[in-house]
Amino acid sequence: MAMKYLDITGVGIEFDTNGTKFRALQNVNLKMDQGEFVSLIGHSGCGKSTVLNIVAGLYNATEGGVVLEGKEVLEPGPDRAVVFQNHSLMPWLSVYENVELAVNQVFRKSKTKAERKEWIEHNLKLVNMDHALHKLPGEISGGMKQRVGIARCLAMQPKVLLMDEPFGALDALTRAQLQDSLMEIQAELGNTVIMITHDVDEAVLLSDRIVMMSNGPAATIGEILDVNLARPRDRLELAEDPEFVHLRQQVLEFLYAKHSHPEKKPSTEVAEAVVLETAIEGAVATEAGATKIEAA
Repeated sequence: MAMKYLDITGVGIEFDTNGTKFRALQNVNLKMDQGEFVSLIGHSGCGKSTVLNIVAGLYNATEGGVVLEGKEVLEPGPDRAVVFQNHSLMPWLSVYENVELAVNQVFRKSKTKAERKEWIEHNLKLVNMDHALHKLPGEISGGMKQRVGIARCLAMQPKVLLMDEPFGALDALTRAQLQDSLMEIQAELGNTVIMITHDVDEAVLLSDRIVMMSNGPAATIGEILDVNLARPRDRLELAEDPEFVHLRQQVLEFLYAKHSHPEKKPSTEVAEAVVLETAIEGAVATEAGATKIEAA
């Protein structure tokens, strides 16, 4: 059998919580084709972000592993770009400079200064932010900041775009606009995307497949749902489409009938605190590294 573009095989991970082992994931298996859009959905604490962090190279699995285009993932790299729920822009840099930071890191040797400038402007135009090149993050809306974060990731030309609830903090109208933009961008560029979401309608609208996670501890993939809706997709037309409604019902049934959220155990809360602490340390290290890159 031919190897898939992205292959997550037998992944499990344990965290040390004050001397006690907490198993967050157990035997997670997922194979993806190039250009496929997959959403991860499940209750809070089911390990969705942990899966994403393992693919990003921020965590190393205790068992199993991730192979991207024939190469094992062991650390972060520009072939995997992450769009966070929080835009994570450098507040002292302009819209243009925030994207330039990533472009210089990846293409400083392979593109001339003029080519990099054209590439930055091209990616900001993709997300309809070319009108605000010189504005600071504090001068634009939350939705605009998230557009810039997406442009920054796209400008790196990653093999896989990883999105951790990218629209979760936005109002409904802005969220819908960015969902439409993302569908247009993916149709144009053919990006391979893994997105975490809690929004069932968003998962059905955007995805080729929806991966539904069981509850933790030792969370795993419960079911995988194929979304065979024709593209391009129009949210208004799909609202009353029988297949859309059926798919939505299947996800809701999994979440609320088969896997209703149990009461959290103290060990789960401790493990989540350890994961959060690790993520904060990683974010600080990443920002420090970005500052060094900028200075260089």
